[in-house]
Amino acid sequence: MNPSPVELTEAEWAVIKAVWVKEPCTAPETQERLAPATQWTYSTVRTLMDRMVGKGLLAAEKVGKLTLFRSLVTREQAQHGELQYALKHAFDGALGPMVQRLLDSRGLTPRDLDELEALIRSRRQRTRKQP
Repeated sequence: MNPSPVELTEAEWAVIKAVWVKEPCTAPETQERLAPATQWTYSTVRTLMDRMVGKGLLAAEKVGKLTLFRSLVTREQAQHGELQYALKHAFDGALGPMVQRLLDSRGLTPRDLDELEALIRSRRQRTRKQP
């Protein structure tokens, strides 16, 4: 059984990407990492991180006077959730049109196309082996 897809807000994406860079980390470290792009204050980052703990996206551990945060969501889980959200909401669950938009929106090289074909071949082989 697959876990339910993880859906992150734009702010949560920024925070979790910063956490993935160095885990465990503190809120001040995260705020410092995010400041150039977001200008968020420490209190904003700490509030976001505390909310993410409540949502099960981050874990917090008190070590002396410090609170160390680590992710409870992998990059793959977050990406999967993002794709599932787009598939459901923008494409009404239809995979073909979603893939077509992706193919149309990027300048694909012959190497890109070869990689996509290899992925499809690999998936077909795995599907055939399943009972």
